[in-house]
Amino acid sequence: MQTLELLAPAKNLECGIAAIDHGADAVYIGAPRFGARAAAGNSLEDIRQLCDYAHQFGAKVHVTVNTIIYQDEMLDTLKMIQQLDEIGVDALLLQDMGVLTEVRAQNLWSRELHSSTQCDVRTPEKAYWLTTLGFKRIVLARELSLDEIKAIHQAIPDREIEVFVHGALCVSYSGVCYASEKCFGRSANRGECAQFCRMKFDLLDSNGQEIEHQRYLLSLKDLCQLDHLKDLADAGATSFKIEGRLKDINYVKNVVAAYSSQLDAIVKAEPRKYRRASVGHVQYNFTPNLKKTFNRGFTHYFLNGRQPDIASFDTPKAIGEFVGKVKEIRGNISFNVATVASFKNGDGLCFINDDRELEGFRVNRVEGNRLYPFGMPEHMRPGMALYRNNDRAFEALLARKSAERKIYIVIEMEPVMGNKFREEPQGVKAVVNIMKTKEADGGLIYQVAEVFKELKLEKAKRPQGENIKAQMSKLGDTIYEAYQVELLKGMETYFVPNSILTAIRRELIDELTKANQKQLDKSLWGGWDRTLFNNGFGFSQPGEHRLTKEEFTWQPEYGKWGYLYNIANYDARDFYQIHGLSPVVPAFELGKNIPSAWNAKTQEEYDENIEKDKANRSMQPKFTNERGESLLMQCRHCIRYSLGYCVKRGGKKPSWREPLFLQLGDGRRFRLEFACNECQMNLYSEK
Repeated sequence: MQTLELLAPAKNLECGIAAIDHGADAVYIGAPRFGARAAAGNSLEDIRQLCDYAHQFGAKVHVTVNTIIYQDEMLDTLKMIQQLDEIGVDALLLQDMGVLTEVRAQNLWSRELHSSTQCDVRTPEKAYWLTTLGFKRIVLARELSLDEIKAIHQAIPDREIEVFVHGALCVSYSGVCYASEKCFGRSANRGECAQFCRMKFDLLDSNGQEIEHQRYLLSLKDLCQLDHLKDLADAGATSFKIEGRLKDINYVKNVVAAYSSQLDAIVKAEPRKYRRASVGHVQYNFTPNLKKTFNRGFTHYFLNGRQPDIASFDTPKAIGEFVGKVKEIRGNISFNVATVASFKNGDGLCFINDDRELEGFRVNRVEGNRLYPFGMPEHMRPGMALYRNNDRAFEALLARKSAERKIYIVIEMEPVMGNKFREEPQGVKAVVNIMKTKEADGGLIYQVAEVFKELKLEKAKRPQGENIKAQMSKLGDTIYEAYQVELLKGMETYFVPNSILTAIRRELIDELTKANQKQLDKSLWGGWDRTLFNNGFGFSQPGEHRLTKEEFTWQPEYGKWGYLYNIANYDARDFYQIHGLSPVVPAFELGKNIPSAWNAKTQEEYDENIEKDKANRSMQPKFTNERGESLLMQCRHCIRYSLGYCVKRGGKKPSWREPLFLQLGDGRRFRLEFACNECQMNLYSEK
C-alpha cells in the first residue's frame, strides 16, 4: 500500500498548527537560522510545540537547514541541529555537504535526512548518489516531467520522493541561481533571494535593438498540480509539497484544505492501494478555492512536457480569479460588470491595462453588478478583463475557526461481574481503539487503552444505553471524536452514575493520549533508541571526521563551472576532494577573498590546480568564461519559446540576430544562451 503525505509550509507556529488542523500530514518550518527563507526563522520552543501538536495526529515536522554554511558558522549549525533532534523534529532538510559530513560523522541526528530541493536533483544518477550519502528522501527539482519522475523512482525504489505541487516557481533550477547574489549581494543559497526573476527587463538583440520593452520575462505563473496528484503518486512520488513559508495563514488554510480533500478522494476511490500518512479527519467550515488566495495564474509547468503558457510576463503580482469584463463606465463614479460573480464592499479588484501593467483598486460600494470604487482607475476601459485578488467574504470565512481535525475512536464498555472468592472486584471495563478513517477499509489500527473502574453493579430500572453512549461521547475540546460506543455483555442493563461515567471517560482519554503518543513515537521514529545517538555537545572540530571515498561513487556534473557545487566550508571542500573533484572552487558567494571560510592553503591549492588544468582549458573551473561572464541561471523556461520563436518546435523564424540580452532598468545586461540540445536557457552576467 502506498502512503501519501501532504507536506505544508509553516511560516511560524500558528501557520504550522493551522496546516495540521486543515489536513496536512507533515509541515516544514525554518530553523532559528540557516534556512532557505532567512525571513522565516523560528525559535526552538515554537518548533517543539509544533512537534507536540503534530505528533498527536501522527503528523511530522520537517525543519529546513538548507543553506550553504560558512566555516565560522559550522559549530553553531551543528549545535542547533542536535537541539532540533532533542526536541522531536522528524526530518532535517540539508543542502550543504559539509554539514552532512559532520552530522553523520558525529551521530548528531537520529531520524530522517532529506536532501533539499537546493541540491538540484534532475537525474536518476544524482538521486541515487544522494541516497548513498544517507538521505532517506530526495526532493526533486520542480521542472521535471512525469516520465523523469518515474525514471528517478525506478532508480531509487526504496527511497521516498518529494515533489512540489503548488506555489511560486523559481525560474532557475534551485541551488544553482546566483543572479540575486551577483546583482544585489543577497544570496539565494543563503536564504536571501532578492527576487531578480520578478523584475522588469527589456529584451534586446545582438545589435541592441529592442524586441520586448519592460516586461517581466523571467516571472513564472504559480504551480498547481491539484488535478495531477494521482499521476504523481503513480509515478512514484510519496510526498506532495506546497510552497509558501512566507505566505500568510489564510493561504495555508485554503491551499492545504484543497489538496487534503483531493488526496482523501484518491484514497477513498482506491483504499487498498493508497492511504494517508497521518490520522484524523477534518471538518471544514468553508469550501476551498485555490483561485481565491494569492496566485499569479496557474500552470502545470513541465509535468506533461513543455507548455507555451507558463510565464506571467505582464505582472509578477497576484492576479486572482477572473470575475467578468468591464461593461459600462459612468464618469468617474462607477462601472458595470458583465459577470455572474457577486461582490462585497472592500473587495480587491485588478486588470491589465493597455500598457500591459497591472492596476488594482478597492470596491467601496456594491449595487448588484454596478461597482463604486474608492477611486476610479484611470486606465480602465470597457471590455477589459477584471480579476479579484482579494475576496473580502472568503477572507472573513478563513479568519474564523475554519476547520476542526479529530481522530475517530471506538469505545467498548462491558460489565465485569468479579469473583469474591478470587478477590476479583465488580466494575466496568472500558476499551478504546483508534480508527484510521471511518471508511470500513480503514478499520481499527490498534487497541490503544483500557480502564477498569471498580463499582458495585446494580440492574437499572430502565435501559441505560442511550445515556451511557451520550456520556462517553462527550469528548469536548479533545482531539478525539467517538465514532461509535459499543455496549457489550448487557452493559446497557446496568445503572452507572453519570459521575462515574465522567471519571471513566476522563481516565480513558488520559490513557489514550499516553498510549497514542507511545504508538506514534514508534511509527514516527521506527522504534529507534534515541539515547544511542545522543552525545551531548562534545563536538569535534569540523574536518576531523570525513566520509571515505570507498563508500560512494560520483561523477562531476557541472563541468567548468566549479562554483555550482556551493563549497563554502572545509568539510564541503574535503568532501568533494575525496570524491575526486579537481580543482575545488569556492562558492560563488565567497569568491576568492573570504578568509574565515577559505584559507591561504586552500587558495594555494586552487591556484596550483588551475595551472595543472591549463592544458585542458575547456574544463578549467573558474568564476567566468572566456568572455568574462558568470553563469547565473539555468532555466527550463525559454523566453524564445514563450514568445513563439522556437523554430525547433514549430515557432516563427525570428528576424533578429542572436545573442539576445535581458536589460534591467539601470542598464545592466545579461546574455541569454539557448542550449537547444538540452532544451535549456542559460543566463550570463556581462563582464
